[in-house]
Amino acid sequence: MNTKINNFKIQKLEDTKFVHPVKITFEQDGVEKSWEAVKSFDSVAILLYHKQKNAFLLVKQFRPPVYLNDKTKGFTYELCAGIVDKDKSLIQIAKEEIDEECGYDVPLEKIEKITSFYTNVGISGGKQNLFFATIDESMKVHNGGGIHDEQIELLFINVDDFKDFIYDESKAKTPGLMFSFYWFLENKNNFNFNK
Repeated sequence: MNTKINNFKIQKLEDTKFVHPVKITFEQDGVEKSWEAVKSFDSVAILLYHKQKNAFLLVKQFRPPVYLNDKTKGFTYELCAGIVDKDKSLIQIAKEEIDEECGYDVPLEKIEKITSFYTNVGISGGKQNLFFATIDESMKVHNGGGIHDEQIELLFINVDDFKDFIYDESKAKTPGLMFSFYWFLENKNNFNFNK
């Protein structure tokens, strides 16, 4: 992806749509405390395994908060994911994200819940619901890439290369992505971790 980032500016956040900065005050064991936080949406994330390629399908996209903290890493490698902002089941939202971002039409019954966990616990504490699905080329309906103004690049990471990818610090990635790889290898692949 040949994207240039220009005119990167930081401004005061007002009239927010997806996140809401708040100040929290509370008492803990008799001591008054305060905390700055962001109220945000929960999310779904889906580990996609392409059986014909023996590879994980990931998305790569520009993440301004990562760039804000490290100008050498604005693009992150992630699971297919999206926020829970619709009155639909989590699994239905997961199915829609797979279609929008990756271009595959996966039947609901082929999407498996793995677990849920909390992300960014010091700032937002949003809950991420993690799913898994196996895909193949018969499910491909379009090229993916997201909707509206999203600019999502798709890439495959061969299962045999997962360790090199995880420990490559030049590539910004999320803990949920790395956890999901290990889950897959333990539960779906009988992988030898001593390789």
